[in-house]
Amino acid sequence: MARECMRLVLLLIFHLGLTYGSRRANLLMRHADMVVNPTAPELSGLCESVVTPHGYPCKEYKVTTGDGYILSLHNIPSGRLEKGIEEGKRQPVLLQHGVLMDGMTWLLDNPDESLGYILADSGFDVWIANTRGTQYSLNHQYLDPKKKAYWAWSWDELVEHELPAIVGFVHSQTGQKIHYVGHSLGTLVALASFSEGRLVNMLKSAALLCPIAYLSHMTTPIGQVAAKVFIGEIMSSLLGIPEFNPKEPVVADILTGLCKQSGFNCYDLFTSFTGKNCCLNSSTVELFLKFEPQPTSTKNMVHLAQTVRNGVLTKFDYGPAMNMLHYAQFNPPVYNLSHIPNDLPLFLSYGGQDALSDAYDVQLLLDCLKFHDVDKLLIHFVEDFAHADFVMGVTAKTIVYNAIIAFLNRH
Repeated sequence: MARECMRLVLLLIFHLGLTYGSRRANLLMRHADMVVNPTAPELSGLCESVVTPHGYPCKEYKVTTGDGYILSLHNIPSGRLEKGIEEGKRQPVLLQHGVLMDGMTWLLDNPDESLGYILADSGFDVWIANTRGTQYSLNHQYLDPKKKAYWAWSWDELVEHELPAIVGFVHSQTGQKIHYVGHSLGTLVALASFSEGRLVNMLKSAALLCPIAYLSHMTTPIGQVAAKVFIGEIMSSLLGIPEFNPKEPVVADILTGLCKQSGFNCYDLFTSFTGKNCCLNSSTVELFLKFEPQPTSTKNMVHLAQTVRNGVLTKFDYGPAMNMLHYAQFNPPVYNLSHIPNDLPLFLSYGGQDALSDAYDVQLLLDCLKFHDVDKLLIHFVEDFAHADFVMGVTAKTIVYNAIIAFLNRH
């Protein structure tokens, strides 16, 4: 296996070496055009482009993190038809998306099938986060997203700076404790935060869809190979690509080369990453392809790959020497999930067809929660669902969302 991985590394380096120079030149020219072209259209916000056309009120706030990133936070304070709950008295719910996605995750289906709208129509005050580097959260106090320094973060920084800023802002604005709902990476940053005692004093509960803490048993072929051949490290260190954006030609070439050299059929990259989703309709997929995927940092992808390879949830591993500088120890500190407060109400929902949040890895997570208060831990398993079904599936309302709302109302 080691010899096969090395062969793939060498073939990929050769493949990328042939294409990267010309791709990089084209990208630099396009960036230059963006700078000198004053008539380039501005990107409409999530409220304007998606939410208000459906008849929902929507507000946009800017939240600055401790490390200077300026994030867009969208608020749907009520539903289309009021149900007798005054604005300001509704229970706040924060929705946190996964990697390569943004707040649009929760609004991709029609209002009767999208969790963001369903929660608003069910009497909740809905807040939708957008992680740094995505289309609505590209700004920084002094860093330029076209520069390498802007992308020098992994999900450690989301735990340390981003989630506390967002949760703290919603808590301050509403004066209430918050329900948290996360999907994929949105569950990982929450679990890591809870294990360090962060946020729990501002939360009422947490509902985690496709919970990710361990990734060693994920079944996505392209994800496994990318982690094992250190593709993120090749991009970051060898090719100097700090931003992982699947829409950019350079990254698209890397994924194409990975598929070709590994022998996998990646015609449907979406399924290659998520597993075989059962319940997506064509209009939802078209809307997804219009808005997603979103960029993340290459360092973030490297950190996730470390979790795949090492089978342990730790802070970013810089190598022994640099770890000493960052952590004053040779190995990166471990996020001990057994330290999650036993009385924090948790709802965990996962699928039998999920290639990323594999059922075996979820069981490893549940083993860490074996001493959790029985009445504060609800496990919800959906045999037919894969990774995207939980946020885009046309049957998600009846199978998952109704259970989430019942859980939130109990707590």
